[in-house]
Amino acid sequence: MGVFWDLLQQDELEKQQQADNIEDRVTHLELELEKTRALLKKTLVALEEHLNKDIDGDGQTG
Repeated sequence: MGVFWDLLQQDELEKQQQADNIEDRVTHLELELEKTRALLKKTLVALEEHLNKDIDGDGQTG
């Protein structure tokens, strides 16, 4: 799993270096953060459903 994470991070670094200016880089990072949060939420929901356990403390599973 660590190898995949390293590859993803390297890909993101390369994308950031391609941006022409700081505003473009910030916009790109904000979009990537939004995608990351959505993926994290989907992953958490799937994990809670799989384990049938409330992991994030919101009082419900899934």
